[in-house]
Amino acid sequence: MRGFTLFFRRAVGVLGIGKTVKKSRLWQCGCFGTAVDNKSSLQPGFGILLDVDGVLVRGKTPIPAAKKAFQKLVDPEGHFRVPVIFVTNAGNCLRSSKADQLSSILGVPISQEQVMMSHSPLRMFREYHDKCVLVSGQGPVLDIARNLGFTNVITIDMLREAFPLLDMVDHSRRPKVLPTATLSFPKIEAIILFGEPVRWETNLQLVIDVILTSGNPGNAHQRQSRVPLFACNIDLMWMAEAQSPRFGHGTFLVCLENIYKKITGEELKYEGLMGKPSELTYQYAEYLIRTQTAKKQSKPIKTLYAVGDNLMTDIYGANLYSQYLEKKSVLGSKTLVQAKVAAGKGATTAAVSQEEDPETPWENELASPSATSCRSVLVCTGIYNPHAQVPANCGEYITETVFHGHRDFKFDPALVEPSHIVEDVNAAIELIFQLENFIVE
Repeated sequence: MRGFTLFFRRAVGVLGIGKTVKKSRLWQCGCFGTAVDNKSSLQPGFGILLDVDGVLVRGKTPIPAAKKAFQKLVDPEGHFRVPVIFVTNAGNCLRSSKADQLSSILGVPISQEQVMMSHSPLRMFREYHDKCVLVSGQGPVLDIARNLGFTNVITIDMLREAFPLLDMVDHSRRPKVLPTATLSFPKIEAIILFGEPVRWETNLQLVIDVILTSGNPGNAHQRQSRVPLFACNIDLMWMAEAQSPRFGHGTFLVCLENIYKKITGEELKYEGLMGKPSELTYQYAEYLIRTQTAKKQSKPIKTLYAVGDNLMTDIYGANLYSQYLEKKSVLGSKTLVQAKVAAGKGATTAAVSQEEDPETPWENELASPSATSCRSVLVCTGIYNPHAQVPANCGEYITETVFHGHRDFKFDPALVEPSHIVEDVNAAIELIFQLENFIVE
């Protein structure tokens, strides 16, 4: 409670929007994207995780400070001076498309290897890649699923076409003639929710039908039924061009969870929750940073800086991952590894032995981070408003109505207190470079 109260007082009273960092002397330090001097002193020992919406862009409009920031991050030849991963909770496109979009908007060359979508960690769940999966969202969901490794994919539209009697909310779409029963439709073995769909009523109805029929939506609902459910992007809201935040996929999940509970009296359980603030997301982002730097320098990345605009996702997730790294340094790499997000434990991290869980070989790819700390940097150009009024009783913030995080994430005041607060992403990069004594021309 005390930490949370102090944070809000500091954010409103101390920020003053002027307390960023002083500009320091700059000179050429070597390009991250080209051959690097073998002297480790010229190699960055840190990496940056950049959120997109509210930090770099608002919708498709770049935030002015972003271009200034990239003048520091990228050299005149277009090479990044330090390892950067763009970590977005968006899930409605391929990461190659997102890389092209960001390159166009920001005017810098960004490769798909630098982009992490909310669904990117699904590459690691290989045990599901050959199963029949139902996907929900918008955009090229079939292409996204196949790009992630899934080989047997069914969309909501394909399901609705096979079972037209299931989608009855919109009277204009109800079938005029009763269809014959579908006999050859495969059993659905898992569900992946990539992001908010266009027709919420259709997606809510059909996803519930699949869950309550054990993957056979043509059958009647059953009391005891379960289909593994994965949700990507759990943002309640996100910042576009409008003055106030817009509904995100997390809002859709709130609807789904409450409908399920109203029907069954039980909590909806997830096999996996991905996207910030999921710990798995930060593990995968660190893995991308590590593989990126291994090709270009010998010096390991010890410190991560996560820059974001949302306390409940960007800051919460970065701080949660920092806690994980601290525990890992104490317990050792063979003791603490990220387990699959077990059903009913949505956001939790389990401590397991690698030898005790041989069915999750993907963990070995994430189990040895080089980073030892993750510092959160909050900017004021998106969701977070530094000028919001602080109530006399700060305890009022600690309620479900104010905690915008997902239901399965427990509220902890310490997790939403950023390491640093700055005005915008340009100030964030200046601060990071100053903290790391990293000086460029």
